[in-house]
Amino acid sequence: MQIEGAVALVTGGAGGLGAGAARKLLERGARVAILDLPASKGSEVAHDLGSDAVFIPVDVTDTDSVEAAVGAVVQTFGRVDICVNAAGIIAGHRVVARDGSVFPLDRFRAVIDVNLIGLFDVTRRAAAAMQGNEPNEEGERGLIVNVASIAAFEGQVGQAAYSASKGGIVSLTLPLARDLASLGIRVVAIAPGIMDTPMLGVVSEEIRTALTKLHVFPKRLGTPDDLGALIVAIAEIPLLNGEVIRLDAAARLGPR
Repeated sequence: MQIEGAVALVTGGAGGLGAGAARKLLERGARVAILDLPASKGSEVAHDLGSDAVFIPVDVTDTDSVEAAVGAVVQTFGRVDICVNAAGIIAGHRVVARDGSVFPLDRFRAVIDVNLIGLFDVTRRAAAAMQGNEPNEEGERGLIVNVASIAAFEGQVGQAAYSASKGGIVSLTLPLARDLASLGIRVVAIAPGIMDTPMLGVVSEEIRTALTKLHVFPKRLGTPDDLGALIVAIAEIPLLNGEVIRLDAAARLGPR
């Protein structure tokens, strides 16, 4: 897919991995709609990115909000070519904690609602918008990139909800790609390793150093720009479809 002139929507685009995706797509000439919560820094980020970026508020757990947001992207830019689902939350909690308390179901549901159900809702609305696009010479009408995590494969203690949600994204990848193939829409997932994002900002320098050591090579944390660069590569390689790509410097997580 040619990125220059394409229209991309990025959920979670107001910060972290989503902001990196938006930035890299803009650098390659795409017009970008940043979809994030109304209280996020989406307006500020879009302003900083320039006239080819807009902010559209959305709550991915509210299906009416999702439908309206995707509709607003089409109304603003006339189409949707690329959808990046990067919105996500994390809730660390043991199934049964040392004090005997159990994992609250409302917290478990909240993670699944945002990370998995919200992602699927945005995906189906974006795909519906893409099906009206004129296909390119490969017959392609659109690309959907979903952000999973290596926690889908090596979930750690306290990550039951997060790993389940990201594992769901991994499991969705191939059936979504097969389901949308007749429309000329590709679906690829990225499973990042340990990334230097605001989610990691609350940990101590000692923990950051320990986490960095989990990356075999290069010995550094991943960045939002790393994710954005991979999304650009995926867009430009039409044979990539139905695949989950680990972006983790050969890291494999232990139980803790």
